[in-house]
Amino acid sequence: MGRAFEYRRASKEARWDKMSKLFPKLAKAIQVAAKEGGIDPDMNPKLRSAIATAKANNMPKDNIDAAIKRASGKDSADIKNIHYEGKAAHGALVIVECMSDNPTRTVANVKAIFSKNGGEILQNGSLTFMFSHKAVFHLEKYDGDLEELELELIDAGLEELEQNDEELLVIGNYTAFGELSNAIEKKGLVLKKAGLEYLANNPVSFSEEQLLDIEKLLDKLEDDDDVQAVYTNIE
Repeated sequence: MGRAFEYRRASKEARWDKMSKLFPKLAKAIQVAAKEGGIDPDMNPKLRSAIATAKANNMPKDNIDAAIKRASGKDSADIKNIHYEGKAAHGALVIVECMSDNPTRTVANVKAIFSKNGGEILQNGSLTFMFSHKAVFHLEKYDGDLEELELELIDAGLEELEQNDEELLVIGNYTAFGELSNAIEKKGLVLKKAGLEYLANNPVSFSEEQLLDIEKLLDKLEDDDDVQAVYTNIE
């Protein structure tokens, strides 16, 4: 498939696992999913996936339950999904997904990170034609017949199925998230992470030296409390 999920999957996943702020970010995703679609996981596929992602990252059950409870509380924060588009060094394209209860703070922080690390913010919508919004499920490797699995998932909206040394990737249109989530659960596949991701339509290769410059910006973005995910067109 040759696409870069977020930017360089292996290095990003290694950092993601080690981030000290991981649990708050996972809790925020659970809270937003519960507030948008209800607190019953059986009726809310996004919440089910957010909970499964949290469990896969060893988030304690008490933390998960607390995040769901906050979503239904009268004084729960009004957390909004926000995204920003920009360029990093050497023209690398970047989409930043945030969840924030203070958009004014978030946009100021994101702009500052771009300007201080060789990048620039673009007007939202500038990169729409460069990326596709997809439902992406990161699963444990599958030992069965991949062709048979592909045929079974097509009816649920599957567009691409890829297995590498680390995981099985299930990709579909963003509108098929719920159907694919249900189909994956029925098959008993083990979910590591799932969500709506921006995949570059035409990934670009950069030299190692260029990547070092680009990743200065990407690392700073990921360190921000409000940033949930960073996507680029890096191959």
